[in-house]
Amino acid sequence: MSQLKNLNIKLFADGADLNGMIEEYNKGIVSGFTTNPTLMKKAGVQDYEKFAKEVIKLIPDLPISFEVFSDDFQNMEREAKIISGWGKNVYIKIPITNTKGEFSIPLIKKLSHDGLQLNITAILTLNQVKGVFEVLSPETPAIVSIFAGRIADTGCDPIPIMSEAAAILKPNEKTELLWASTRELLNLFQAEKCGCHIITITNDILKKLSLVGKDLSELSLETVHMFYADAQSAGYKI
Repeated sequence: MSQLKNLNIKLFADGADLNGMIEEYNKGIVSGFTTNPTLMKKAGVQDYEKFAKEVIKLIPDLPISFEVFSDDFQNMEREAKIISGWGKNVYIKIPITNTKGEFSIPLIKKLSHDGLQLNITAILTLNQVKGVFEVLSPETPAIVSIFAGRIADTGCDPIPIMSEAAAILKPNEKTELLWASTRELLNLFQAEKCGCHIITITNDILKKLSLVGKDLSELSLETVHMFYADAQSAGYKI
């Protein structure tokens, strides 16, 4: 765990389980939270606004991202303005395109210059990063979320992309680069090295933080003990 103290990157918990979010908040390790409609559906959230306002009430002093869910830009704008009124710590997640593949760049420009804190999400290419960077207001805080894990799922190394994205965004001091869709704890250290400001980590990966810096020989022995204990409890015989 001592290695974590040397990291500058911020950890954001990614999820929509209210109890899990409060648990991580109380630990004091994470610096913010992100959600999305898919995570909310998985967590059984029925009322989007009620859930969001409950989260903000319990976590009033850390940034929290909530996503619009309309597919047309006019309604996205309407939802974004409503969500922004829920709390000063709220960031509005705007997808880089709608389901038709139409870029949301004009909407991002309008909302950012209107002073709304945005989290631009579902980004996977550097062209998308450049497009967003060109329209974000330098006066308004924003997060650019690149789904590094999904890039890696295609067999492509996300590290060069994340490093270049960090260089593209660097001139805008109020824009932060976020490593999204984290797959393993190693990504935390990769994101730090790439120059990312934030990484989102799900609760199951956050639980592995206690393993950071652990002696590998000790971990090997613990693994052998686990295999032995499971075989014994299952009553396996040859």
